[in-house]
Amino acid sequence: MDVNGTVAEGFEPVREAFVRNFEVLGERGAAVAVYRDGHRVVDLWAGTKDVDGTKDVDGTADSAPWERGTAQIVRSATKGVAAAALLLLHQRGLLDLDAPVGEYWPEFKAVGKERVLVRHVLSHRAGLPVLDRPLTPEEALDPLRGAEAVARQALVWEPGTDHGYHALTYGWLLDELVRRVTGRGVGDWIAEEIAGPVGADLWVGLPAAEAGRVGRSGRVEVPGNAGGLRSRPKRSVTEAYDDPASLTRRAFAAITPFPDQNDPAYRAASLPATNGIATAEGLARFYASLVGEVGGGPRLFTPGTLAAARAEESAGPDRVLVINTRFGLGYMLHGSASPFLDAGSFGHPGRGGSLGFADPESGIAFGYVTNGFSKTVTADARAQALVRALRAALPA
Repeated sequence: MDVNGTVAEGFEPVREAFVRNFEVLGERGAAVAVYRDGHRVVDLWAGTKDVDGTKDVDGTADSAPWERGTAQIVRSATKGVAAAALLLLHQRGLLDLDAPVGEYWPEFKAVGKERVLVRHVLSHRAGLPVLDRPLTPEEALDPLRGAEAVARQALVWEPGTDHGYHALTYGWLLDELVRRVTGRGVGDWIAEEIAGPVGADLWVGLPAAEAGRVGRSGRVEVPGNAGGLRSRPKRSVTEAYDDPASLTRRAFAAITPFPDQNDPAYRAASLPATNGIATAEGLARFYASLVGEVGGGPRLFTPGTLAAARAEESAGPDRVLVINTRFGLGYMLHGSASPFLDAGSFGHPGRGGSLGFADPESGIAFGYVTNGFSKTVTADARAQALVRALRAALPA
């Protein structure tokens, strides 16, 4: 496997793990980037830009190779980027995390939702993980239809009393809050207030000018146990995904059928729960900018906002994912469901592979993107192999 890019001295184990992902774990095309204290120490990429890229018998690639600027859809890793929008609005005094959502969005108060707080949205405690009438793919691309559907939806549980992953509804809740406070959708706000200022190649709503950089994604099989994770989910988890009436199935079916993620129209839409697109370097740079300055750019989070982002808000059995999860405000926290670097790490995985996080204590920020999606939801074997190698490379 020809691996391109660089690693700083001491971070060679990350390169070794990256190569092994291609040799053992079925990787097709991917990139990983790591910052430490604002400096890039890992920047690697390999494979083909498209997941279905193959090679001729003479070894010549018949599809474009992955390049340094290649980007991929990162699925729910988008949530960590989008969460920063609400937290920055709070940091600027424009949004109160403990205010009812209906204070900013009056139509939302319908059907007994007056007690849903902004804090509940970020910590998956709002009680709105499902839609009784799922949106069609065409409806989901309309930036207003999702918000209208969530505003009509009744609660599944009393806000703040329990938590369950808001797989798709999270995006519509967050987008409409940003729209009501700023007059801009969250995709535009991220482009102008986050990605632009810090120089991160990431988008929620892909501009037409960047479309040529994005590879085709698709399903891949990652060998069980090869990454050191559980090879089979518990029976309760399997049953939840198989049961059409379960909160699990209904949460992930809030758009039915789910759109083709390679469709240019889907990529150009703004769905801040699921359709962010990023390079590995862009994702790592974003997280590095949350905790410090990068290349003279701004540090996004003040110490107080950083503390709030990673303070535990939800922990224990997740009513949607049917495993134990931990959430701060908009971010998953290090734990068994999605291991990051250490106890103080915060970030967000994307279903099937991608991962971004920061660990303020070590100064590490991490980004991994792939064009091959596995069956995993919160902890992909390939991403975890890279995280373990990174952990081993750091001083004890």
